[in-house]
Amino acid sequence: QVRLVESGGGLVQAGGSLRLSCAASGIIFSIRTMGWYRQAPGKQRELVAAITSGGTTNYADAVKGRFTISRDNAKNTVYLQMNSLKPEDTAVYYCNKEPYRRDYWGQGTQVTVSS
Repeated sequence: QVRLVESGGGLVQAGGSLRLSCAASGIIFSIRTMGWYRQAPGKQRELVAAITSGGTTNYADAVKGRFTISRDNAKNTVYLQMNSLKPEDTAVYYCNKEPYRRDYWGQGTQVTVSS
């Protein structure tokens, strides 16, 4: 059974930083492309960053230059370093494989950026 547990969210002022973590179990983590997704109120869930098993990364235009995705295969964990946060980054953040599987979604972690 696959389990993805996100953590690290919180309330931060605009311009601040947060580091999210996602611990994976029940999945052969090292071979998977992993992604961070987010869903803001009233909006669809969107992919913000992804990282391949080899470490190649890609980012949504809205976060490029501000967010950095990384992974530690020994710890089955993927991270999202978020800098220069903006109020429009406010959302629940989730991790999943990329492309996602519906049955892999965890509870997510709330990120709230105040202006």
